[in-house]
Amino acid sequence: MKRTAAILGAALVLAAAFPKTGTAAEARYAYVRGHVSDLSDEEMVRALVAERMAGDEAALRKYRPGYSFWQYVFTIPDGSIAFGSAEDGRLLVSFPVVGDWIRGARWADDRLKTKLNGFALAKRVTDRRDQVAEVLASQIGEVIDNPTRGNFLLPNARKYGGFLGEWSAIYERFGVPADVGLAQAIVESGLNGRIKSEARAVGFCQWLPRNWERLKKLSGAPIEAMNQTTQAPYCAAYLAVLATKYGSFIPALSEHHAGGTNVGRTVINGERMGGADIREQYFLGSDLAVDLRAIGLRTFRQLTGTFGSRSHKYSEMVFGNTYNVKNLRETIPQDRIYGMRTQKAFTIEDLTKRTGLTVDELKRFNPALVRQVPKGATLYLPTQNSLFGTDVSFWHRPAPPEYSAVLNEFLHIEATPAEWEDPAFDVVLRTYRQRFKDTGTEEGDVMATAIAYVMQEMPAMRRILTDYRTNPKVQQLLEQGTERLGLTGD
Repeated sequence: MKRTAAILGAALVLAAAFPKTGTAAEARYAYVRGHVSDLSDEEMVRALVAERMAGDEAALRKYRPGYSFWQYVFTIPDGSIAFGSAEDGRLLVSFPVVGDWIRGARWADDRLKTKLNGFALAKRVTDRRDQVAEVLASQIGEVIDNPTRGNFLLPNARKYGGFLGEWSAIYERFGVPADVGLAQAIVESGLNGRIKSEARAVGFCQWLPRNWERLKKLSGAPIEAMNQTTQAPYCAAYLAVLATKYGSFIPALSEHHAGGTNVGRTVINGERMGGADIREQYFLGSDLAVDLRAIGLRTFRQLTGTFGSRSHKYSEMVFGNTYNVKNLRETIPQDRIYGMRTQKAFTIEDLTKRTGLTVDELKRFNPALVRQVPKGATLYLPTQNSLFGTDVSFWHRPAPPEYSAVLNEFLHIEATPAEWEDPAFDVVLRTYRQRFKDTGTEEGDVMATAIAYVMQEMPAMRRILTDYRTNPKVQQLLEQGTERLGLTGD
């Protein structure tokens, strides 16, 4: 890997002087490819993904060093408040929401056990949290705390944890680190395909029903949004497109959660605050948004939009749960999943008779299954059976060379978010969308659909962000906000 990274790094240096988009981009890429001819397209993708992950993890260690704390939030059963170090993420203690915090404390760091002795803790939980945080901070530095959500993940981990190996292969086919993609699924759905949010968002990566309908129209194929194995490729492809836009998975994850306009404003604010690169711009802008909402939600709404505290934490929550993905995959025996594109509808009675599986096991592989699998949809089973339709388990086969070549080029696009906001950039996206379709592969169709989906989102976002970049009132408001927060120089 060191050799691969070194070769790729040298190639990127050589490429820096070359144009970034359009026909010139193809010439530039050909030049780069010629200087790393001993690497395959797949190897180049893996090297790029590893480089992005290394940059993201370095940025998290700098700006959110306690991010690994979030693994505990999703593995301690509900009903507790967990406290951890904001400086290294280690778990310090958890307290029961209801009950005696002195007697009911579960200390992970025994050295702190006596630090609350003699304190008269407040009756209100929120006040008590503040008291405990202050005491712990005086001993070990800044702390972070959150209600635990283990019940959100743990039952589903037992049921679906055996599929993580297969889902990992799906994410990696699209140039997305499996641990990151599946950690996002933990945060969004607890791995449950049928879960719905209060806003009616559905399943694995929590898209609204209308968004799944858009994807269906764009793909031209039935998409059963409650099947995780159906959702995973689209979740992965969408994240791959956004990570290409930003050159980082951190703002890409945040855009999935908070929307492109909110994250666009956040990055622009960070840039104006002096952020040297996209990661620093995102973190500076993210911190600013939370601080401004605290001192004047209405006053600074034009700067913050709806980017709130959960948006601020979202990327670190995802990266913190990568530890849980690794642990579950390593400790739970893994199952195979095979996908068959049906040529006719199959009722649940047909499936139990033909497969010998119980209804519960069929629904484990196909959570969307109620009465039947529709014609043209995908049926998932622990073994492949051509009687049910065409094998579409692309993650079991080597990546088609023609697909890998286009994916490699696409992921290496070097254009800033501001350049993506230029309508002229649509030429680049349309070209890649067609090239992915022309590969004639399952993966290519999914990537083409994801690119088309992103393109549909862009016109409204571009109008808002173009005004935001050029509006002098926004700059004045930013100066006012940073001055009130004491972030300006003397």
